[in-house]
Amino acid sequence: MDRARFSIGLGLVAFAGSFGWVSPAAAQPASPRPHIVYILADDLGRKDVGFHGSDIRTPNIDRLAEGGARLEQFYSQSMCTPSRAALMTGRYPHRYGLQTVVIPSAGRYGLATDEWLLPQALKEAGYRTAIVGKWHLGHADRKYWPKQRGFDDQYGPILGEIDYFTHSAHGKTDWYRDNVLVEEEGYATRLLGEDAARLISGHDPKTPLFLYLAFTAPHAPYQAPNEYLEKYAHIADPSRRAYAAMITAMDDEIGRVVAALEKRGMRENTLVVFQSDNGGPRSAMFTGEIDMSKSTIPADNGPYRDGKGTLYEGGNRVVALANWPGHLKAGSVVDAPIHMVDMYPTLAGLAGASLARCKPLDGLDVWPTLAGGKASPRDEVVYSIEAFRAGIRKGDWKLVWLATLPSRVELFDLAKDPAEKTNLAGSNPQKVAELQQRVEALSREAVPALFLTEAFGVAKGVLFSSVSTPEEEAAVEKLP
Repeated sequence: MDRARFSIGLGLVAFAGSFGWVSPAAAQPASPRPHIVYILADDLGRKDVGFHGSDIRTPNIDRLAEGGARLEQFYSQSMCTPSRAALMTGRYPHRYGLQTVVIPSAGRYGLATDEWLLPQALKEAGYRTAIVGKWHLGHADRKYWPKQRGFDDQYGPILGEIDYFTHSAHGKTDWYRDNVLVEEEGYATRLLGEDAARLISGHDPKTPLFLYLAFTAPHAPYQAPNEYLEKYAHIADPSRRAYAAMITAMDDEIGRVVAALEKRGMRENTLVVFQSDNGGPRSAMFTGEIDMSKSTIPADNGPYRDGKGTLYEGGNRVVALANWPGHLKAGSVVDAPIHMVDMYPTLAGLAGASLARCKPLDGLDVWPTLAGGKASPRDEVVYSIEAFRAGIRKGDWKLVWLATLPSRVELFDLAKDPAEKTNLAGSNPQKVAELQQRVEALSREAVPALFLTEAFGVAKGVLFSSVSTPEEEAAVEKLP
C-alpha cells in the first residue's frame, strides 16, 4: 500500500460492532428445496425505494415487497467488505479481521481462507452456485477470489468500485468472467442483469440454484445512461438525478431477472432476498474514492440517523425484503431484529446444507420469524467491535462507544427513539456498564483488524527507511 493510500485509510479510521455462538447441526431442508436468488444493492439509502415512500421509481422491487415480507429491522454492517463477509460466513467480521472499513484497492489481504463460505456449503448440498456482480472480499491473491471460494460461475468486478461504462478503476479494468479478464462495452448494471437472466435461462430447474447478484449500483461514481437520466430531468441536483437514475436502472434489471425465472418455470420455487449492503452514505468520507466533498450526497436513509460508515441506525438498518410465493405471506411486515449473519444458517436450513464444516456461527435460523410470524430469536445485534469504536444492541437498548479521544458514550432506547435523538447514558449508568462489559468480552475474542495490521506494516516499513543505526533499527524491530 503506498503512502497516499495509507493516509486515506487512516483518515477513514479517524472518522470511523455478537450473539452467543451456536454449534453446527444437521439442517432439515425445505420440500422442495428452493432456488435462491440473493440480490445485493450497494450503498442504497433505506428510503430510496418506492415501498418506503421514495419518489424514485422502483416498481419491480416494490412488487417483490408487496408479494412477500418487508424486513423492517434488518441489519447489515456499516460498510461494504464487512457486510459481504458477514453474509458469506454467517459470522461477525471481528472474528476474522474484516471489521474495519473496506479492503482498499492497494490492500493485499482478504477473507480468511479457513472460513467455510455459504456458496461452499450450498455447493456441497448439490446447488449450482454463481456470483454475478461485486465481490470485494479480496482481490490481490486469487486464493481469495469467488471461483476459489465455492462459486461455479463468476462474472463482474472482483474489487468493486468501478466506472460504470469503462469497468475500470485507477486506469485498470476490473471485469472478469471465471477468473479471466474481460474487455467489453456496456453499462455495468445492465450487463449484470443481462448475465443473471442468461444464466437462469440456461439453468436446469431440476438442480437447485444459488445466484448471488451483487450490483455495484447505486455506489458512486454516480453515472447512468441518458435514457435513465431523462426520467429524472425534473431533479435539479446532478448527483441526486444520477443516483435516482441508477436505482431505476437497477430495478429494471431486477425485473429482467424475475421475468427470466418466470419464463424458465422457476419463479414459484425461488426465494428472492433483496437488501442493501449498508445504509446510504451521508458523508463524502464514505462515498468511496471519488471526491464528493463539494457535491450533494444523494442517499436518503429516512428517519434514521446518519449513514454508511457509522454505527447509527442509518448506517446499519437497511432496506430489505424476502419473497417466496406460497411460503412467505404477501404483504407481511417482519418488524423484529434480524442480522445479515442470520441468512447463512437460514438459507442452509432451507437447502439442507450441512453446517459441520463451519466455524461457530453468530447467525441464527430466522425462517420461523420470516415465514411463521414467530418472535426473532435474536436479542443482540453487534454493529461493530473495533479498536477505536463499538456498537451493540441488547433488546431495545443500544450502546455506541467511540473510544478515540475525545471519547463518547451514547445510549439509546430504540423502541422509543429509533432516530437516536436522545442520549440516555447519563441517566442509565448501570445499563451502560452492562453493555460496555459485553463489548469488552467480545473485543477479547476479536482478531486484529487486517486493514490496520497492513497499514501499520507499511508505516513500520516507512519508519525503517529512515533508521540509520543498528540500535534504532533493533528498537523498531521490537514493535508489535
